[in-house]
Amino acid sequence: MDETEFWELIDSTRAAADGDPEDHADLLVERLARLDPDAVLDFARHFEARYNRAYRWDLWGAAAVLLDGASDDAFDFFRCWLIGQGREVFEGALHDPDTLADLLDDFDEEIDGDAEELGYAADEAYEQLTGTVAADLGIPPAPAEPQGTPVDFEDDTALARYYPKLWDRFGAQD
Repeated sequence: MDETEFWELIDSTRAAADGDPEDHADLLVERLARLDPDAVLDFARHFEARYNRAYRWDLWGAAAVLLDGASDDAFDFFRCWLIGQGREVFEGALHDPDTLADLLDDFDEEIDGDAEELGYAADEAYEQLTGTVAADLGIPPAPAEPQGTPVDFEDDTALARYYPKLWDRFGAQD
């Protein structure tokens, strides 16, 4: 599976799920389970590589604005959700997290920003196909700490300065 096929699976299942993260994960498992196990592992490698690339302080700060705070787990689930939004949103956010204000139509923190199940879709499909747990993917491990300069998630003034568009649109919550 190449990168184009990876993103096509993400996009087509998201569209079919009408943006609902849980339905998205279920549809992704169904689609992956129609492939051969090696293709599912390729998908998992693509997903995990992007998940690791998104382990950055600047993205964590953007998640904190969107989610009105973001714990370790919340940021993990946010990174899954970010991948689930497709290539344009994902790459745009990596280029400049503040552009999420322009890239996202709406953001409902009750359902958006948390797609934990997407992170398990390939594992679940692989297990359905083979009856076994997937072996090590053979990709470099995630960094021990997020990349970049730490962001103080408690400092609203700093968040508004670092993410002016996101803050104007999503951060000034009462």
